[in-house]
Amino acid sequence: MDRPARMALRGLFNLVFPDHCKVCSSPLEDVSRVPVCKTCLDAPKPLQSEYWCDRCRAPFLTPWFLVEGLCDMCRGDEAGSTIKGFDTAYTYGPYEGELRRLIQLFKYQRIHTLSAPLGRLLVSGLPTHEQFDWIVPIPLHWRRRWQRGFNQAELLARIVARHSGVNLVSALKRKHSTVAQAGLSDAQRRTNTEHAFRLADKHRDAVKGKHILLIDDVLTTGATLSAASRVLRRAGARRITVLTVARADRRSPWSQLAQTGSSNQ
Repeated sequence: MDRPARMALRGLFNLVFPDHCKVCSSPLEDVSRVPVCKTCLDAPKPLQSEYWCDRCRAPFLTPWFLVEGLCDMCRGDEAGSTIKGFDTAYTYGPYEGELRRLIQLFKYQRIHTLSAPLGRLLVSGLPTHEQFDWIVPIPLHWRRRWQRGFNQAELLARIVARHSGVNLVSALKRKHSTVAQAGLSDAQRRTNTEHAFRLADKHRDAVKGKHILLIDDVLTTGATLSAASRVLRRAGARRITVLTVARADRRSPWSQLAQTGSSNQ
C-alpha cells in the first residue's frame, strides 16, 4: 500500500476511533468509540453544598437565602405562582469544567456514545428513597432531533429506565421549535418555553396520579423543565421529580457562563 493510501486509511480510522482526547487533547491509550480519556471521564465530581433548598435542591453558600428551608422561587411556588412546576430536582454535578465539556460534546458535536458514561453519572444522582411510575424525557422538536440525529434526554432516560426497571414513557411532545435559550434572560427563557409542550394524545388519560421522573441533561434556569412539568401537572400528575446530569451552580463564576453557553435544547 502506497503512502497516500496509508495516510487516507489512517485518517479514516482516526475519524471513527480518534487518537486524542476531545477534552484535554492527550493521546488516547485505548481504541474506543468514546473519544475521551479515562482521566477526563473520571474528573466530574458530585455537586456538594452545606445548604440546599429543600424543594429544588439548589445549593447556597449560607442559610440566609432560605426561609423554612425554601428558596425565593420555591416559596413563590408554594404561594401558587407555579414558577417551577416540579416538586423537587436532583442532579449529579455542577455544569462546569470537564462535565460541561462532556455534555457539550454529547449534544453539539453529536458524540452519542457519551450517553453511556453520562448516563452512569445520571444514575448515581438518582434518589434511592423515591419510587417512580414513569420516566419521561424532555422531548426535542422533530426538526431539532433530525438535525442532531438523536434526543440526548431520551438516550439518558433509557439508561435510567434500564437501571431502575421503571417504564420509559414519551408522554410529552414539542408543539413548536423554540429559539435557543443561550443568551436569553430568565424571563425570556420562561416566555420562550411557556407553550412549547403538549401531552401525547395516547397518554392523555394515563398521567393522572403518576409520580413522574422527568429527565434532561442540564438544568440552568429551569425554564424548560418547569414548562414541561406544568403540562404534566395540569394532566393530573401526582408528583414530578426532575433529574439532570448537571445544573448551573449559582454560587460559582461558571454559572453565568453556563446560562450564556448552553441552549438547553
